[in-house]
Amino acid sequence: MKRAGVLLLVAAPVVVTGAYLLMPADTADAPSSPSAVTAPAASREAGGDRADGRAEGAPAGLASPEKKELAQQLVSSAENSTVEWRTSYGAIEDDGHGDGYTAGIIGFCTGTHDLLALVERYTRARPDNGLARYLPALRAVDGTGSHEGLDPGFPDAWRAEAEVPAFRKAQEEERDRVYFDPAVRRAERDGLGALGQFVYYDAMVFHGPDTGPDGFYGLRERAAERAATPAVGGSETDFLNAFLDVRRAAMLARRPGIDTSRIDTAQRRFLEAGNLALRTPLTWQTYGDTYRVP
Repeated sequence: MKRAGVLLLVAAPVVVTGAYLLMPADTADAPSSPSAVTAPAASREAGGDRADGRAEGAPAGLASPEKKELAQQLVSSAENSTVEWRTSYGAIEDDGHGDGYTAGIIGFCTGTHDLLALVERYTRARPDNGLARYLPALRAVDGTGSHEGLDPGFPDAWRAEAEVPAFRKAQEEERDRVYFDPAVRRAERDGLGALGQFVYYDAMVFHGPDTGPDGFYGLRERAAERAATPAVGGSETDFLNAFLDVRRAAMLARRPGIDTSRIDTAQRRFLEAGNLALRTPLTWQTYGDTYRVP
């Protein structure tokens, strides 16, 4: 999470991809941790919520397998420079932004607690896995950019474990538990459709599920001060523009000069086109690369 950028290995590839079907994984509430705090119940807008958490009259969104697959492709274009997100289970690098190693399908980081949480949960299910011996080091470097106790073997151990189907499933389940499911639920309660749900999801991945001013929930609260959500009668387009403005400013405040193309030439472009349902075909750019989904 909190991935700040990607080093491009090839110049401006155009990627055309077909659709895979991804069945939703089992979900749970987002974990409590030093950098992942569940949004307070008071942040829910009053009135009209259905039993499944969606606001009355909320448009359909990312719940379908096809739209969920599309969301993973969009995030992966920014996190791993590919829409073929299933090729990224074994990805691991230190991108130099102070979060330690960034790895896997969603950019789990050794410095932002989510990678540690993933390995801990996986180890409870499979104690004999190849990453378990690094747990003491992962706990020690949590919250830092340090590699102490991880080098030189951890990257190779991660790549090897990524060949194990159970670890691939664990990555998908942790992605859904911490990022995808909470983002979609919050967006549904705010009355947002597929584009808005994806906007929340991408922000949750990048900024983390924090309640601080630069975490996802803090950004949402600041956006809601500028424009009402559709759940309370506001314009979906106006609210999403406000959210993207707040998020972009937060990115630049944290790292002046950061590439904000995952907003500017992707999400904002879809919004300006009026594509609130996130209909395909889609064309977008992130970090100078162009992607297309038919």
